[in-house]
Amino acid sequence: MHPLDLVKVKFQIATDRPSGGVGKQIWRALVDIREQQGWRGLYRGIGPNIAGNASSWGFYFLFYNMLKSRASGGDPNYKLSAGSYLLCSAEASAVTAIMTNPIWVVKVRMFTTRASDPTSYRGLWHGLSSIYREEGTAGLYRGTTLALFGVSNGAIQFMAYEEMKRWGFERKRRQFAKAGKQYTPNDDKLSNAAYTVMSGASKLGALTVTYPYQVVRSRIQNNTTAHLYPTIPACIRRTWMEEGFRGFYRGLGTNLVRVLPGTCVTFVVYENLAWLLRTSAARREERRQALEEQTGAC
Repeated sequence: MHPLDLVKVKFQIATDRPSGGVGKQIWRALVDIREQQGWRGLYRGIGPNIAGNASSWGFYFLFYNMLKSRASGGDPNYKLSAGSYLLCSAEASAVTAIMTNPIWVVKVRMFTTRASDPTSYRGLWHGLSSIYREEGTAGLYRGTTLALFGVSNGAIQFMAYEEMKRWGFERKRRQFAKAGKQYTPNDDKLSNAAYTVMSGASKLGALTVTYPYQVVRSRIQNNTTAHLYPTIPACIRRTWMEEGFRGFYRGLGTNLVRVLPGTCVTFVVYENLAWLLRTSAARREERRQALEEQTGAC
């Protein structure tokens, strides 16, 4: 999905009025990049993008589950409220945003320059070291305020997702009870289709509500337009005056096409792996207890 992410950022920083439908705009942008920069141009910045996404998801799930476990007192069966899910998600998002912001700065700048430009970054490490040398720590954390505002995106998404997942499990338990079947740890899993719909719907709602901050962040992190958007308030005013309300949603269609499949795949894989680890741990515990009982009997 990387080429679509590249196109999304280019749409976000563009100021000309787009023409045609979303599909036509995306296709035209992809063709232009390939013709001007070749196939490698479509994958410029993939290193920072992979590093940023992998570390963001990894840190997020780590902190989110730690906070949920702490809020529930370590009881996996304890049901948190929607507000608790929102708070845990917001806290995990804030820590993750601060830790990964330098990677996103490099990504945006690589996306908005060509490899042939003399001042362009060759990769993630070259970008980080160049920014630190030329702009200091402040340059690495340019746009962090907006990234923290983007905490609301993940918080809304996970609150909605957890509530939908809770509804799905309650419905499944009722079906088992109605059929007179025993609900075992092996049954403590929804279908992949259910996880796909829930993750996609929660992401769609959260992204639509919070998307404008991404446009503003991309514009102030982009070096070539720093003179046009020196600060967050200046960027908001200029975007509103020149482009109106629609300016804050530039690239939304491309982002939805890009992010929804990735989000759905991530959540389906995560839920399946989490279920696999839980059931494996439960089977190991059963075998351990059985062995202890046999030993005690002997």
